[in-house]
Parts: sequence; structure tokens; C-alpha cells
Amino acid sequence: MPSLISDPRSVRLRTVDGLSALGIPAPPADFPMPFPQRQMPKLRPRIHLEARAAILNIVQARVFGMPEELAMRWLLDAHVLDHLTPDEWGFIACGRGERTRYADQLESLYAVTWLLGLADHLDPGAECSEDLPELLPDLRAPESFGDWRDRRLTPTRDSAVVAEMFDLYYCLDWICDQARRSGRALPSGVDDNLVWHRRWALEWAVVFAEERPAHWDEVRM
Repeated sequence: MPSLISDPRSVRLRTVDGLSALGIPAPPADFPMPFPQRQMPKLRPRIHLEARAAILNIVQARVFGMPEELAMRWLLDAHVLDHLTPDEWGFIACGRGERTRYADQLESLYAVTWLLGLADHLDPGAECSEDLPELLPDLRAPESFGDWRDRRLTPTRDSAVVAEMFDLYYCLDWICDQARRSGRALPSGVDDNLVWHRRWALEWAVVFAEERPAHWDEVRM
């Protein structure tokens, strides 16, 4: 059932419980929350989430050798070019940039599929599911963006559930950063690269009143 939590303090208590279940000490009591002026976030429109999933799927396909002309034609037919960042355009259309940088965004893609209700978990102790390709447009068919949207009609995650997950990854990212800075080992079973990329997707996905939603390449980490 969707969470009905509407108080940021309750969200942080749930985060502390989640960290405890992972065997990870919570941040200090005065560690700030990622919610400005105690506002609870809302989720971006579903079409924005779907467009981001489609773009990241094409990025992964390019990492594994999809020809640039086929990739750009698919995005053009999907009418999602306005959602591309300049760097993504350079990589997809011209192969500019480091492949490993874009390959690492697989976990960002997985987080977006979770937001869309397609992936059933976002466990920080587990990598993305092996069935991820089945949740996304089949580029070998090729399946169009519209056909994929019609095939995947799951409801997006409740904004309160997203707020809880966002705070969990926000705290986990800080914990990993502190470990790196001090030379300590990362928490057992936690991959800091996975945490960072999932947090990126979650931070992009939430919006707050009176704030312009950040573009994908504008997310402040």
C-alpha cells in the first residue's frame, strides 16, 4: 500500500530504521534533510519519467554498440529530443565522451524504472534486476516509444514513498562520502557508485513548490 507519510520528520525516522536494517549507523541528528523549508516533494509528470527512461535506455544501447543513426532515429520518432542533455546528444549522435561514464548510468535507469512502478524494489544492497531489459522498449523489434508506453501501464510510485527512498539514498550517499574522505571502508554490502547514480535519478525526479525542476544535467549532488 502507498505510504501516507506527509511529515519530513517521519520520513527521516523511516530512513534511520532502514539504515539500521542494513547495519549502517544513521547520520548525526542535525544532518539536514533534502526537503527545502520542510516541504514534501512531488513526482515529475509520468511522461517526463518515461522520456528519461527511454533516453537512458538508448544510452545503454549505444554503450553496447547500437549504431548512432538507429539510436537517433528512434529518439526522433519518440519525440523526446527536447529531454536530451547536450552531453547525451554528443554521446548518442557522435560517440563523444567516456563509455564507462554512461555505462555507470545503468543504475540511474533502474531507479527511473522503479519510479515508474516497473521495477519492484530499489534495495541499496542489490544491483539492478537482470530482467531490466524486459521492462524497457525492445530496441531489437524495434518497439516504438508509444507502443512501450501502452504495454507498461503500471502506476507511478506514490510521492510519499519516493520521498522516503530519496531521503534514504541521500543519507547513504553522505555516509559513503564521509567514508571516502576519512579513508574508512564503505559500509558492508554498499556500492557507492550504485548509491550515487540512484540518488541522481531520485533527486532529479522530485520537485518542490516554487522551484524550477532541474534538467538531468543540472541536478546538484
